[in-house]
Amino acid sequence: MMRMAKRARTFTAVALAVATTFGFGAIAAIAPAERAEAVTMSEYQKKLSSHQSLKAQLAGVDSKLADLIITLNDLTENQIPAAQKAVQQAQQKAEQAKSLAEATADRLQAAKDDKAALEEKIKQTGEDYDDAKEAVAQLARNSFHGSDASTVMDVMTNATTTEDFVNKMQSEAAVTRSEANAANDAATKLNTSMNRRERLSAIEDEITQLKAQADEQAASAQQAAEDAAAKQSELQQLREKSDADRASLEAQKKSLTSKAAQEAADLVSMKAEIDSWSAQNNTGSANANTGGQQQIGGGSTSKPSTGGGSSSKPGNGSGSGSGSGSGSGSSSGSQSGGSGQANGMNYTVPGNCYEGMAYCYGHPTGNTVGGSAYPWSQCTWYAYRRRVYYYHLPTGSYMGNGQDWANSGRRLGYLVNRTPHVGAAMVFKAGQLGHSPIYGHVAVVERVNSDGSVFISECGSIWQGVAHWMTVYNAGNYEYVHY
Repeated sequence: MMRMAKRARTFTAVALAVATTFGFGAIAAIAPAERAEAVTMSEYQKKLSSHQSLKAQLAGVDSKLADLIITLNDLTENQIPAAQKAVQQAQQKAEQAKSLAEATADRLQAAKDDKAALEEKIKQTGEDYDDAKEAVAQLARNSFHGSDASTVMDVMTNATTTEDFVNKMQSEAAVTRSEANAANDAATKLNTSMNRRERLSAIEDEITQLKAQADEQAASAQQAAEDAAAKQSELQQLREKSDADRASLEAQKKSLTSKAAQEAADLVSMKAEIDSWSAQNNTGSANANTGGQQQIGGGSTSKPSTGGGSSSKPGNGSGSGSGSGSGSGSSSGSQSGGSGQANGMNYTVPGNCYEGMAYCYGHPTGNTVGGSAYPWSQCTWYAYRRRVYYYHLPTGSYMGNGQDWANSGRRLGYLVNRTPHVGAAMVFKAGQLGHSPIYGHVAVVERVNSDGSVFISECGSIWQGVAHWMTVYNAGNYEYVHY
């Protein structure tokens, strides 16, 4: 009995080790365990340079306003990304702990079921009955009374074709091998599992161990879930502070007199807005009925209650600014608007083309099933949502991979060229600027800077639906899908 219990515990430990190894390995493949990582010198120098550049742009600005801009920039560039990473790691740990606890609970229940079944058999035939010997004896009886010849004849008379005969013979052989292996396994265990009494004792030992493990792992899972919730709360507080600081900055931007300071404030505010919008629109869909209306030939764009900045309507695609808009999700094809005409690059954002509209700006939109055709967190998923739900610009449901958007747009009648504009989809060919050598990439233009560079927002599968941003130079090297 002691040998049996020892082997059972050893097997349990090995199985758990293997399961844990594979489980941790799968998680580590997508998200390495949290560990202390030193910032590289190049990363440090980059952050330092960016900070110094921002301070230089704010030279002469009121100290309180300058501090507000610097603080908001630190929130969006450093504190929120770090908190977001901490949340993801905590959630992964919580899920891992939950899965391990559930697996152990399942094994505990299986052991209890085995005990109940064995106890029922003991009631019927006694605790000294040897099931392993009975399995071997049954196979022997089958072999003695059975006949390969009779099996072949039976298969032949019931087979309709030669192929059917071969398949049935192979199946019979497979069943026989399986039974022989099962009997062999049972016979191998005869030395350590002599009777039901010893098996019952081993199962009871395993239940005791599994119960202790299940209790411990359930507690660990609960603690991990609480840690993840705490991290999420910290992230939410940072985002609420970012929203408040951005609102304060928007109210004071008019006091900035230098062009450098104005541009710095615009970019910092825009980053905060993109992060806030991305967080609110990461999953699901809400109502996109808010936002400005498309205007032709100039004029001001109406501002919704949220979203900062003024609309950009450069005649040649140069200049700066950001579209204002808010909300997310789908609206029905009966939504008013969407049939207006724009004059070349002279168009404002937000537009008035909503999800589900089959025809906008004088051409088919290709929007037939909304954004459901794009996998979550992919660059195409984000570009679709940002253009449709924030900028209210037409975007097809099947534009293809990132690099395909320009050609897909042309086929549908979109304006496509190499001149950037706020709200336009920026298309990267395969391998361009380090993007996928197979699929390319697509992003959304958020601002056309005074030096001709473009500030874009984007997403990708590794970012888990969270928007990122960057400044791209040599803007004329890329194609842009407008409306």
